[in-house]
Amino acid sequence: MSIYEEVEIEDLDYDPVELLYTYPCPCGDKFRITLEELWDGEDIAPCPSCTLRIEIIYDEDDLPPLPEESDYETDEDGSADEGGKED
Repeated sequence: MSIYEEVEIEDLDYDPVELLYTYPCPCGDKFRITLEELWDGEDIAPCPSCTLRIEIIYDEDDLPPLPEESDYETDEDGSADEGGKED
């Protein structure tokens, strides 16, 4: 796998609402990687419009915390479940 560039996480833009890091791509779009992917150990951010990829240089200690899961879990059919509470 070919990497276009190595980028420090401090150089990426972070959207705290979307929990998404982005970085400008030469093609005009943006490389994208989610906070969850970074916490899962992923360090490659692809561009959705071309074949370029960047490697993110980061330390997990510097990542914002992942938001806590809500009390509601989604079943496979998309319906909400109140965490196993019975009526």
